[in-house]
Amino acid sequence: MGKRTKKVGITGKYGTRYGSTLRKLLRKIEVSQHSTYRCAFCGKDSVKRTCAGIWSCKSCRKVVAGGAYTLSTASAVTVRSTVARLRKLQAEQV
Repeated sequence: MGKRTKKVGITGKYGTRYGSTLRKLLRKIEVSQHSTYRCAFCGKDSVKRTCAGIWSCKSCRKVVAGGAYTLSTASAVTVRSTVARLRKLQAEQV
């Protein structure tokens, strides 16, 4: 079977509607939400989106709360690193 779309990918279903810029933005979101991610518990690439913000691993059956379209958001990474830094500072003071 040949390749069906050359440029538009998953957003080919929208045809010529909504404008090219919006379709490019939507393509990025839809590709990220339909892809599989690596599980932090078992290490396999089997985490898929169940619904908005809920991600489940098919191999170890763990369910994780994350971003709506990606497993981990940029703000979550920032918060995680800040909390780790503050815990390290607190452990050094005691």
